[in-house]
Amino acid sequence: AAYDAILERNVAIKKLSRPFQNQTHAKRAYRELVLMKCVNHKNMLCGIKHLHSAGIIHRDLKPSNIVVKSDCTLKILDFGLARTAGTSFMMTPYVVTRYYRAPEVILGMGYKENDIDQWNKVIEQLGTPCPEFMKKLQPTVRTYVENRPKYAGYSFEKLFPDVLFPADSEHNKLKASQARDLLSKMLVIDASKRISVDEALQHPYINVWYDPSEAEAPPPKIPDKQLDEREHTIEEWKELIYKEVMDLEERTKNGVIRGQPSP
Repeated sequence: AAYDAILERNVAIKKLSRPFQNQTHAKRAYRELVLMKCVNHKNMLCGIKHLHSAGIIHRDLKPSNIVVKSDCTLKILDFGLARTAGTSFMMTPYVVTRYYRAPEVILGMGYKENDIDQWNKVIEQLGTPCPEFMKKLQPTVRTYVENRPKYAGYSFEKLFPDVLFPADSEHNKLKASQARDLLSKMLVIDASKRISVDEALQHPYINVWYDPSEAEAPPPKIPDKQLDEREHTIEEWKELIYKEVMDLEERTKNGVIRGQPSP
């Protein structure tokens, strides 16, 4: 972290490790820069909705990519693996830190553009696949899962007892039971039955903070719609990144982003 004397605000600094070691890393560096220039949102769920409204899939949501300032302002970080939706090629299953991968990603089933981010809003992976979900698996994967040892399930009350949640709150309507209910809807193996971002925003544990002006903010505009399908040499990616940096510097000089919250 540092203080930007020109913009007169605190900023976070990310150092990329060898961003030009190959074309893939160079492309990720460019993609992250372009996408982060487009988005700016302070609420986690609204932020994800904001990304999805622009066709951006983060694909690496986890605690270390979410930061909270002393005033509880939240920021989503690290767009190095983010992609724009609707690309003409198959999404790779080799995304998201392993501990936070959605089941459909782990199993290489392919995934809907937004479902992967819903799973990654939480940490734990719970439950046993239902028969309907098992039918969707490839035969070899289904056989492997069916042959795994079966264990008795635990109730959510035992997994997430009341003591894990704050006893006192200015919002006295918030209950541990509501938090467990929200988790139970997020922690669903079958992506088609998992709670959506819009549904989560209306959940009793969340909607005490609901602000329509945040949730329904206009989607950001992505200047380069074919970003993920472009291929360049490392030198060409360097040139594109340089142009983006120069554009950001010009906007700063002209006061376009002076004093605004950091993206």
